[in-house]
Amino acid sequence: MNFSAKMLRDDALKGKVIVITGGGSGLGKAMTKYFMELGAQVAITSRDLEKLKATASELESETGGQCLPIQCDVRHYDQVEVMLAEVIKAYGKADVLLNNAAGNFISPTERLSANAFDTVVDIVLKGTKNCTLAYGKHWIDTKQQNAVVLNIVTTYAWTGSAYVVPSATAKAGVLAMTRSLAVEWAKYGIRTNAIAPGPFPTKGAWDRLLPGDLAEKFDMAKKVPLKRVGDHQELANLAAYLVSDFSAYINGEVVVIDGGEWLKGAGQFNLLEAIPEEMWDMLEAMIKSKKRN
Repeated sequence: MNFSAKMLRDDALKGKVIVITGGGSGLGKAMTKYFMELGAQVAITSRDLEKLKATASELESETGGQCLPIQCDVRHYDQVEVMLAEVIKAYGKADVLLNNAAGNFISPTERLSANAFDTVVDIVLKGTKNCTLAYGKHWIDTKQQNAVVLNIVTTYAWTGSAYVVPSATAKAGVLAMTRSLAVEWAKYGIRTNAIAPGPFPTKGAWDRLLPGDLAEKFDMAKKVPLKRVGDHQELANLAAYLVSDFSAYINGEVVVIDGGEWLKGAGQFNLLEAIPEEMWDMLEAMIKSKKRN
């Protein structure tokens, strides 16, 4: 099966203006490229303007589409307002906000400084709040219909996870914001949804999270029932659907795309998969023997 195949028809996003935070690299870049291939005009933002410019130039060359790089630190509301104004000036409108910017540390929580904890929360939760509030106010004030907010969360937003406590805390807040605004802002024609991805390795992010040979020792594919990690195009396909008009009746939903990883981790007896076949045969014989007695 070709997991990198593209899902939607050509021009499925034609006429859409999509803003992606953290769009210069990794999964943000993959989604940006597919949106452009489907006819959308895209603005990408992050703190690193040079990386954004390089990405925009590369993707415009590859797709023939339009990509506007805008420097913005989403932790600061005034910068988000400036970013929004630049998008409106360039494209005349904004239809979709995709909150993808994130930060994370893998660390025992007691080893984190207060500043390290704040950094993750400020980027993920405060940054998402800043962008959502700015764009939401704009859409409501201008009475724009059919606007979409799509947030990138994680499955441990509802289960929690050791060693990534700042991220889990922040993503849980984003999850609550997603579901709350889906109800509150629906009357303004604004849909709010989220994607919770499982393992989708990206060179930069995974090297920072699992430096050295840790990535090999902690093979994420082994945690996934499908025995593989995700292809970036699979996530881009889902994102494109959720920001398109094809998903017009989906609101307040969090779509998990993880090959069953979180369900495997949640099941109380899932670790029993490590038991070899011959031992199961022995256990079954023991159980039958007890029934006969």
